[in-house]
Amino acid sequence: MGYDREDLAAGRLNRKMLTPSEGHELDDRNVADMKQIGTIPPFEKEYVRKDGSRVPVLVGGAMFEESRHGVGFALDLTELNRAEAEARENERRYRDALMELAHAHRITTMGQLAASIAHEVNQPITATVTNAEAGLSWLAAQPPNLEQVRQSLDGIVSDGLRAGDVIGRIRALVRKEPQQRAAALDINAVVVEVIALTRIEIARNRVMVRTQLAEALPAIQADRVQLQQVILNLIMNAVEAMSGMGDGERELSISTIRNTSNSVSVSVQDSGPGLDPKTMDRMFDAFFTTKSKGMGMGLAICHSIIETHGGRLWAGPNEPRGATFQFTLPLVSDDTVPPRHAGQMPAI
Repeated sequence: MGYDREDLAAGRLNRKMLTPSEGHELDDRNVADMKQIGTIPPFEKEYVRKDGSRVPVLVGGAMFEESRHGVGFALDLTELNRAEAEARENERRYRDALMELAHAHRITTMGQLAASIAHEVNQPITATVTNAEAGLSWLAAQPPNLEQVRQSLDGIVSDGLRAGDVIGRIRALVRKEPQQRAAALDINAVVVEVIALTRIEIARNRVMVRTQLAEALPAIQADRVQLQQVILNLIMNAVEAMSGMGDGERELSISTIRNTSNSVSVSVQDSGPGLDPKTMDRMFDAFFTTKSKGMGMGLAICHSIIETHGGRLWAGPNEPRGATFQFTLPLVSDDTVPPRHAGQMPAI
């Protein structure tokens, strides 16, 4: 604290002098409690050094029985606080790096889906042109059929909104922005959106898709874009695994169910060559890949996203052939402890 024995002997050193003025009231309450119950539970405060600077401390104490004397301690927290601050900064840097990698991975995946994206956007545009041509034909009729013109215009509005929705979903996936929590998210709707986005890629690889989505599933608490990224990655991995097969059946099965443990499960199964037991324990490690051109980040990012949302992601064999990837997510409820804060990303 910067004081010496002379300061102590001269009476220039006391509890209130060491404590900042804003901490005097708390100190007085703690002293009163110690006199009454005999102990002070450890608590954090600050001391003022002789030069006016402050030091964070953890203090506590206890009285001896049948005595006005006691024992107390003060632990300097300066180094501990500095270490915690460094740890928080390192976590922030790691989190930022992980979010950059997740964004880069989404961009790469969307590039692979360029044909699907073009198809999704072209459909409502084509329908808009068709409705416009029909409307012009009805206007040219003698007499003009205004009711049919109105229906054509309604179709143009509907198709325009549909095109806007498609573009909005694509922009959300490629945009780099902070994670957003959704108060209530329909997992089945997210699955259907991603299947629509991958439709061309699935058809190009002659894959048959089967869905078994449980009805009336409760809402989950999740970031829509990050959840889309997880499902998109699992579907694309399954399609790629089956693309190298010969004439065997290529079947992709996607299902959702409600678990008894206040959570929902999403399962993605394929009929591909399956998983190598020798690499199963490294499957979700960052930069580990069995693909010749892979970065080894897709599954690692998916695993991190699901854990951040309070869920779990794992893999196993599919019978009689192929692989199964499954993840769980907690339901939204008033008494559910929220998942880890959106900004906190676990280690991958």
